[in-house]
Amino acid sequence: MPCALHLAVLLAGVAIVTGCVRGNGLPPSPAEVYQNSDPAAIRRGRLLFTGTCGGYCHSTKPGNREAPYLFDCSWTYGGSDREIFASIADGFPDTRMPAWGGKMPEGDADIWRVIAYLRSRRSCVNAD
Repeated sequence: MPCALHLAVLLAGVAIVTGCVRGNGLPPSPAEVYQNSDPAAIRRGRLLFTGTCGGYCHSTKPGNREAPYLFDCSWTYGGSDREIFASIADGFPDTRMPAWGGKMPEGDADIWRVIAYLRSRRSCVNAD
């Protein structure tokens, strides 16, 4: 392969990698990818939230409930996508919040879809 072709392939690879990295140098989280490019994933996240989370503890409207309202900008255990993922996947012992890791129909991908849905409904952006 001539040097010019090697250089072109290298530059194309750099451009692809650079395009997949945000301004802070971190790749986007799966929730950000879903939210920005896959409306079907957000719809599935809404259905999962409504049937699983909203059906038992969390509400889609602010108000007095035992579980926190998740569509504001206040997150007790961290509001980045990865922190929210950990909260959902690991749950919280001695609370009503169970661990959902490995229990969603499509595994971790469904947790990311729920997060994308939460992000799509919030007025603030606090992703990591």
